[in-house]
Amino acid sequence: MLSGLLLAAGLALQTPSPAPADQAQPPAGEWRTVAADNLLVIDTSQGRVLVELAPAIAPLHVERIRLLAGRGFYDGLNFHRVIEGFMAQTGDPLGTGDGQSPFPDLTAEFTFRRGPEMDFVAVSAPQGQQYGFIGSLPVATQPDALMGRTADGRVHGWGVYCPGVAGMARGEANDSANSQFFLMRDAYPSLDKRYTVWGRVVSGLEIVRQIKVGEGAGGMVPAPADRMTRVRVAADLPDGERPTVRVADTRGAAFRARLDQVRAERGADFSICDLDLPVQVEG
Repeated sequence: MLSGLLLAAGLALQTPSPAPADQAQPPAGEWRTVAADNLLVIDTSQGRVLVELAPAIAPLHVERIRLLAGRGFYDGLNFHRVIEGFMAQTGDPLGTGDGQSPFPDLTAEFTFRRGPEMDFVAVSAPQGQQYGFIGSLPVATQPDALMGRTADGRVHGWGVYCPGVAGMARGEANDSANSQFFLMRDAYPSLDKRYTVWGRVVSGLEIVRQIKVGEGAGGMVPAPADRMTRVRVAADLPDGERPTVRVADTRGAAFRARLDQVRAERGADFSICDLDLPVQVEG
């Protein structure tokens, strides 16, 4: 799936940005709670990973992830392809990169249309674009000013492949994503607008980076591979097993102060991928 296309394209791995300094926790009132139906709980052999789904960005792919998680399709599947400095891929029942679910392939959602009703928080505007967040997801879009010039009152947008971003694997055809997905270990902007983004890890990025790395340029993992032990949407879990996740509100004063600090530290090298969002997890 993903491996053949990337290797054929000859893409170079991106050098990760330095990790930002520890940041102060926002005060009460500057947090938002992730809805239980938008929280994917991935229990792995290395620990728990929590992903905030982005249905406003990729509704078809989020619907597929929810469907497969609800049916237990992902339980026990290996991380069959893992590349250091890049990503960890899973979701293949065969474990070879050639397997998929019994459901039809999905239409690509590489980009989306952003309207004024979407909860978008801008953090920078280089070269006529805007970068910001929709929920916890880093996105790039055309400027707001263009909304008045388009037939639908919306502008073009796409997810940005920062660390922790969840993308859908596919074959050479754009509309060939099915069940396989990957979690970014580091930033890889060459994937932007080429693979559907459907969410972002809000807790457990360190777990994603601990998953056993594969061999050679293809990154295929020899046995025994790390695996997903159980994958469920939080809303489908019993109350006693359901985690509650709060993410720093990107509209809050604490986040804006952190943004100003990171922008000053990074200078001309500033990227939205330099920004971490504080998270509180209960349960």
